[in-house]
Amino acid sequence: MMRTTVSDARRTTEDHGLAELYLRHAPSALRFAFFLTGDRDIARDLVQEAFVRVAGRFAHLRSLGAFEAYLRRTIVNLHTSRLRRLKIERAYLARMAGRASDRQVDRDPIERNALWRALDVLPPRQRAAVVLRYYEDLSEAQAADIMRCSPGALNQLVARAMTTLRRELGDEDLR
Repeated sequence: MMRTTVSDARRTTEDHGLAELYLRHAPSALRFAFFLTGDRDIARDLVQEAFVRVAGRFAHLRSLGAFEAYLRRTIVNLHTSRLRRLKIERAYLARMAGRASDRQVDRDPIERNALWRALDVLPPRQRAAVVLRYYEDLSEAQAADIMRCSPGALNQLVARAMTTLRRELGDEDLR
């Protein structure tokens, strides 16, 4: 069995280019990626990305025969990274879906616009306090920490803001 060295690999790359390597190894890599993922499009993306990464490290291979094993290992690593990203994205979306369902949606655009106009009347710190406490649904401590004030000062800002909002909206039922 003849061993291919790094210098032979470089000559092969120079003579035939990466295109030949791609043509030689892509079908088996694509099959492998498809069996790994079960999705042709994802498999194509994995193989393409793996070839890009392996091509960048091609000169560091000790033997050309290791190319296919290195390519497969890269495909597995990319697939594992993709699964981790998907898991994180799903967890984030689940958290956000839970948060969104807790919020009450104002469906009347006239009321919503009136509320925005009333919020515009508030001084910036009062507006921030109301938004943090009621829109973002943060605790007093969290909102106070963000605003860099004590919880008592935050409550005072919210109370003043609510008084102004009640007057602006003509609604004594605002809490």
